[in-house]
Amino acid sequence: MNRIIDAHALMVFLEKEPGYDKVQSILVNAAEKDNHLLMTSVNFGEVYYIVLRECGKEKVEEIEGVIKALPIDIVDADIELARDAAKFKAVKKMSYADCFAAALAKLHKGELITGDKEFKEVEEDIRINWL
Repeated sequence: MNRIIDAHALMVFLEKEPGYDKVQSILVNAAEKDNHLLMTSVNFGEVYYIVLRECGKEKVEEIEGVIKALPIDIVDADIELARDAAKFKAVKKMSYADCFAAALAKLHKGELITGDKEFKEVEEDIRINWL
């Protein structure tokens, strides 16, 4: 099964917040099994802007290197993904960026790893692994 990581879960890992151990275990398992997690370029952008805004250019460059070393494949937002994200956004009370993570999980029939309560909106549409 494909596993999708959202910006919230990645930030939990990067900042060693509650849930860190679970995300770390998922990442270690993904590396050991050579079964990389997926993340949309939109959600990567969320992490990037948060770190840049809060910590500056030097730190965001360091964090980008850390992310590239993790077993996460960044999936570009193509027209199909954008369309499915827009369908979620049209009827769900979620941020547009979160809709991309949900759409990727739906397209890949995967499991979304998150602790972001906004995803309660799509619990009936996708499988969620809550932190």
